[in-house]
Amino acid sequence: MEAPAGAEDRYPTAFTVEDFQHNVASVHARIAAAALRVGRAPEEVTLLPVSKTVPTDRVRVAIESGLRLLGENKVQEAVRKHGETADLDVAWSIIGHLQTNKARDVAAFATEFQALDRLRVAEALDRRLRAAGRRLDVFVQVNTSAEDSKFGMPPEELPAFLEALPSYETLRVRGLMTLAILTPDDLRVRECFALLRTLRDQAREDAPDLIGAGELSMGMSGDYEIAVEEGATCVRVGQAIFGARALPDSHYWPEG
Repeated sequence: MEAPAGAEDRYPTAFTVEDFQHNVASVHARIAAAALRVGRAPEEVTLLPVSKTVPTDRVRVAIESGLRLLGENKVQEAVRKHGETADLDVAWSIIGHLQTNKARDVAAFATEFQALDRLRVAEALDRRLRAAGRRLDVFVQVNTSAEDSKFGMPPEELPAFLEALPSYETLRVRGLMTLAILTPDDLRVRECFALLRTLRDQAREDAPDLIGAGELSMGMSGDYEIAVEEGATCVRVGQAIFGARALPDSHYWPEG
């Protein structure tokens, strides 16, 4: 299946170590420019490369190019790639919706989980992590676009959710995550990111011990520069590093 028209020109596919290094350098340059525009230090922003749908042979090249943490939406795909790259120095972040019956897999190998939005999932992860003798960094996912198609809790439920999380001692809250609305309207995208920042700031004021470092994971290939301008500390970038996918983001969000 071919990529959507124009996507390949915007996001050229990386095949070699040099390709990946070029694409990553380009993304870092854009992150730096966006940060400087609003008086932030570029070093405040972490780049999380997202390898969803990318064949393992190219993922291995990406790791060879220097990538050490990769994000995956689907647990099954992450488990497979984790096994197929077990000989390499790489860690995995699960960034997509999690069903409770997949908690065991995430607890077994993931370095972080960025889509925590239900206490049932927190409970399932905590139980599996205890059995494995591990802890897990987590981001709480908030639906800032008010779209029914998006996972994440409504903003008004966040305070009570954060208050409940300390009961699950294996989970280390690092901050919040969101997906902006998929639209060419930059103002509407910016509003989604600004809302997450506001929620984080309110949590820091009301209950600073519950929000961890207060990180903000927001922004993907099409909008990460806006996210950085609005305070993102982690941007999840796939196509701008690996190349255009065959289907648009709207096909992958929500997962399933």
